[in-house]
Amino acid sequence: MEKSITYFETTGKINTDELIKIVKNRIERSNIKYVAIASASGESALKLAEELSDVTIINVTHHSGFREPNVLDISDEMRKKLEDKGVITYVGSHALSGVGRGITNKFGGITPVEIISATLRILSQGIKVCVEIGIMLSDAGIIPVNEEILAIGGTGKGIDTGIILSPANSANVFDLKIHEILAMPRP
Repeated sequence: MEKSITYFETTGKINTDELIKIVKNRIERSNIKYVAIASASGESALKLAEELSDVTIINVTHHSGFREPNVLDISDEMRKKLEDKGVITYVGSHALSGVGRGITNKFGGITPVEIISATLRILSQGIKVCVEIGIMLSDAGIIPVNEEILAIGGTGKGIDTGIILSPANSANVFDLKIHEILAMPRP
């Protein structure tokens, strides 16, 4: 089997449109039923929904309080736009930080989950995000484990990474498998 990987020269929003083209091309040549995207504001998820059909798109946004207490990064208006396009929006604690980050912030040190995050970031922030949303959505029962999905993440604003993975629940995190990297920023 021979596959290609697109490497972006920079991270972030500048790669959003090109990544959506790559994702669309790959989806058209596959049996993938689920596309998970990390889009805090929902803007990238809306762009994706305008290009894809015949797949379930799930947008993962930041949990309440990510930037400030009791505030979500996604607006009610954007959630409605996504819903009108058939996109599911998921809000939940980050699988690879969450409570662990709170412990580190309060007491110092590092938790095993933060080591997993740091290890994935060796490849790219987007790879870490893709793995994380796969865990989060399988824990929520929104996507099945052991079935290939396409996950999309990024660095800061916009999207710059796409991978195909088989998610796993957090209780079995090491059962998660990354099958393909479609695109990512060049380290």
